[in-house]
Amino acid sequence: MDRRQFLVATSQATALAAISNPVVGDDPKPHRNPATGPLRVHPKNPRYFADGSGRAILLTGAHTWNNLVDMGRGDPPEVFDFAAYLDFLQRYGHNFIRLWTWDTVTWDTRSVRKWGRDFVHHVAPHPWRRVGPGQALDGKAKFDLNQFDPSYFKRLRSRVDAARQRGIYVSVMLFEGWSLRYGNPHNPEVGWAWRGHPFHPANNINGIDAGVKGDANSGKPHSLGDSAVNAIQAAYIRKVVDTVNDLDNVLYEVINEGGEQKWDWWVVETLRKHERGKSKQHAIGITGHGAEPLKSMLSSPADWISPGSRDGFRDDPPAWDGKKVSLLDTDHVWGIGGNQAWVWKSFLRGHNPLFMDPYDGSVLGKRFDSRWEPIRRSLGFARRLAERVNLAAMTPHDELASTKYCLADPGSEYLVYLPVGKRATVNLKQAKGRLVVEWLDCTSGQSRAAEAIEGGKPRDVVSPFDHDSVLYLKGSG
Repeated sequence: MDRRQFLVATSQATALAAISNPVVGDDPKPHRNPATGPLRVHPKNPRYFADGSGRAILLTGAHTWNNLVDMGRGDPPEVFDFAAYLDFLQRYGHNFIRLWTWDTVTWDTRSVRKWGRDFVHHVAPHPWRRVGPGQALDGKAKFDLNQFDPSYFKRLRSRVDAARQRGIYVSVMLFEGWSLRYGNPHNPEVGWAWRGHPFHPANNINGIDAGVKGDANSGKPHSLGDSAVNAIQAAYIRKVVDTVNDLDNVLYEVINEGGEQKWDWWVVETLRKHERGKSKQHAIGITGHGAEPLKSMLSSPADWISPGSRDGFRDDPPAWDGKKVSLLDTDHVWGIGGNQAWVWKSFLRGHNPLFMDPYDGSVLGKRFDSRWEPIRRSLGFARRLAERVNLAAMTPHDELASTKYCLADPGSEYLVYLPVGKRATVNLKQAKGRLVVEWLDCTSGQSRAAEAIEGGKPRDVVSPFDHDSVLYLKGSG
């Protein structure tokens, strides 16, 4: 399936969902209102961000590797169709993406192991100009790390702003760490990522060398200790902030799956210090599966974090305590993977679920198909449902449902997920009077009203659907 076929197929799938489900399913509007912000951690429920109106919102969306820098076997690589990608996100009702950067000039796809292919991607553009003198290891002009490439920052701003106009929030990724930490060693051609990094001494004219002494195949740029390296990084951080600071839909991500703890925190503080003198301040996050475990991320100066599989957030993510906003991403849990049930379990346990989407298969080949469709659709269904409840008052209450998946404002509103079976018990002791009942089929997005039930005690409920489903109860008051 090529890109055109992929976009047609996903457009048809979401159109069918919208017909079957005009209430909770995909967004019927061709364009949503612009995103408002900057996002702030909600003062009453820090599991969520508040938008520009102060309303708590659920962030959900599908991101893909080449949505900022182009990746492809051609040189230069084929330009990513960002407008078509935004159309794709809107059809599924998503409102958030991670905007990926990529530090090195190539991506050897064999490094992805079971998902890998047998080709090398070229990657462009990069933040710094390639003007030489001299050739880098890839045969092109060396980087001048004192000169920013205007095309990179023009693209960064235009894509963030285009997403803003569609009602989509964007986490701007500052650095990329997976390639050096995980991709570099797991490859028939060890060292590919470091040999393509701008901070390799053979690739720049500025004398910058972030290599590991005694190991020609490894670099360690995401650490403190080399003042020249860190000065280049600080200047780049300030340039990113200057480029997008006035936009309301911005969040920042320190690095994807990399960075040492002290360096991660230094990036947060460097960015925050520069924003203090500007018109707007934006939320900053640290993502899991890198150098920092959950405990470290929770004690960090970041506003949001993304736990990983190492922290116990894979098939059955635990209820979130709200110490920071959790943007729970399949990228840090499976890499490439996930399922429909995981979306609903994550949502009802206080997380903001995200999906690492293979999209049209252009980055890691054509072996990705409709298996990801239920995840994409469930993310949109969950966001639409979250807009109908008083999310600021909703917290995880596993103890209130026999299925152990319940997000509730006890006495007022309840969301209960039934992963299997049609029956469940909900403890409604705190609810007074009658509660309105509605069921959502998680597979189709179809919603169905049912007879109201009385509160005041535990109640047995029966889903009208054969698939996994969500029960929505709302007090009549």
